[in-house]
Formats: sequence, C-alpha cells, structure tokens
Amino acid sequence: MLIWRNFDSIEAQADGLSAALVRALHDVLERQPRALLALSGGSSPRALLPRLAQSGLPWERIDLTLADDRWVPDSDPDSNARLLRECLRQAGAGAAGWLPLVDMSKSAAEQVQQLNDHFPYRQPDVCVLGMGLDGHTASLFADAPQWPQARHTEARFVFMEPANAPHARVSWSLAALRECGRLFLLIQGEAKRDVLCAAAELDQDNAISRLSRDQGVTLDVYWCAEA
Repeated sequence: MLIWRNFDSIEAQADGLSAALVRALHDVLERQPRALLALSGGSSPRALLPRLAQSGLPWERIDLTLADDRWVPDSDPDSNARLLRECLRQAGAGAAGWLPLVDMSKSAAEQVQQLNDHFPYRQPDVCVLGMGLDGHTASLFADAPQWPQARHTEARFVFMEPANAPHARVSWSLAALRECGRLFLLIQGEAKRDVLCAAAELDQDNAISRLSRDQGVTLDVYWCAEA
C-alpha cells in the first residue's frame, strides 16, 4: 500500500520527512532501548540529512546504517557511507552508532556472508529508500545477474552487480525491506512519480513493483514536484 505525501519544494519535503522520521524513531525508542535507522545515498536526501542531524534525536540510542552502498572505499566520492559521514554524522548525529555495509578488507562474498551471519539487527526499524527511473530501490537492480536470486532469497543482505549503473553494491534484500517497521520512500519529479504509479498498478519485474504491490507492506511516499 502506498501513502502519498506531496510537497511543492525540496525544502518542504525535507522538513516533512525529517519530522516524520523523528516521530517514528521516538515511537521505536518507547518500546525498545535502541533503534536502527537505514538511510539512502544519492542526491535526493541531501536536503534531508542536515535537518535530521539537528533534530534533537537521542542519537546515543540510535544506530545508523545504509539501505545500500557501493562497493568502493568510504573515501570514494561515490560512497554512500561518505555522504552520511559528511551530511549527517558530522552535522550533529556524531553520537549515533555506525553499522557500515562495506568492508573492503574482505572479499565481497565474505562481507555479505559476514553481514548475514552477524549483523545485530534482522531489519531496520525505520528505513528511507530512494528509487531509480528503472524501478530499482536500495540497490536491487533488475538488470543485475543476481536479481533472479535476490527476488526470492530470505537472506537479509545481497551483493548486486548492475549492468547499467556504476559499481557493484551491497544491499538489504527485498525480504528484509518487507519486514521494516516503518518504510519511507523519498522521490522527486514527475518522471519518478509516473514510474512508481505504473509499478504499483501493474506487476513489473523490478524491485519497486514487488515492494509497492506487496499486501503486507506500507510504503510512505514523500514526493516533491521539484526535481
């Protein structure tokens, strides 16, 4: 099920989503001692992250991770971990725990196995996803050779090698995303709205269609007309 929240500007969208995430995390922390927040990289969340960092959340009780990350060092400009460090952890959320997805001292296969065997959470309590025009979310690309297996695995983490996007990736799986306590989608522009609407209406072989059409999933969509 999709719940739409529509905004006219990126600033208003970021304000609205930041407030919603603060409420969702406070709800989690009323029930349990710690919460896991998974965030996405790319350009869409750049307005959100500083607002969230300065929101007054009890960061010492929150662990941060990513919905996905590129298989690059965290010093690389394409690293989502670098984005979070620069836009969130250095801006006020420094007390948060940090659970990275990429460790390049291991092989990719070893790292994904390590995550699946020892990651301290089964799934995020709160997760913010993005979406591409090809219908991928997190790094669940339908053009990756791993997609047929990634659609059905019960493992929490998968390794993906998209054919038409740079870098291999580590991503939470569809199975894990389906079980998130609160699942938000941050998108901007008419083209992405049209992609999401089409994927939710008709079954397509891509991740956002599988997720948005799942009867057990509520996807809270924060959409902005401004791209």
